[in-house]
Amino acid sequence: MEEDIKPIRQQQRRLNPTILDMVKKGVMKLLDAGIIYPILDSQWVSLMQVVPKKSRMIVMKNQQDELVPMWIQNSWRICIDYRRLNQATRKDHFPLPFIDQVLENLTGKSHY
Repeated sequence: MEEDIKPIRQQQRRLNPTILDMVKKGVMKLLDAGIIYPILDSQWVSLMQVVPKKSRMIVMKNQQDELVPMWIQNSWRICIDYRRLNQATRKDHFPLPFIDQVLENLTGKSHY
């Protein structure tokens, strides 16, 4: 973190009740899987954004028995907007190595 940056708590946006239920289920799923965990006293709060996942196309018959393509949107993705946090983070100018190069260097080795 940069030294002179004050923590930012962003106010969450209102959500449609249907999407809010989906978000609650998604968060509970992540909590149960141990991917996320609750933090009660965080100094940083970032905005959550819900965006549609890529829709898919199905073909259905209409009333005249013609095949008609229809786009189905039935799933959503929960995203966190970390732009404000990223602005306050010190940049690392030393990139991580490429995994294929690391694995190549480890080939044939017995001690890691």
